[in-house]
Amino acid sequence: MRHAPHWRKSSYSAPRSNNCVEIANPRQDVAAVRDSQNTNLEHLAFSGNEWAAFLRVLRDETL
Repeated sequence: MRHAPHWRKSSYSAPRSNNCVEIANPRQDVAAVRDSQNTNLEHLAFSGNEWAAFLRVLRDETL
């Protein structure tokens, strides 16, 4: 059985804002990203390694 991913917004997003990026982890090794204003459109999928590298760059402010 396939379950719908649980989408969540960053804790840095405004509580009632719909102008955000949402992320889900449909599988342990995948990060899915979508636009919160257009949830019916396709999402982007990144491998766990790609997502970890992206977060590392954001954390280190080297982007």
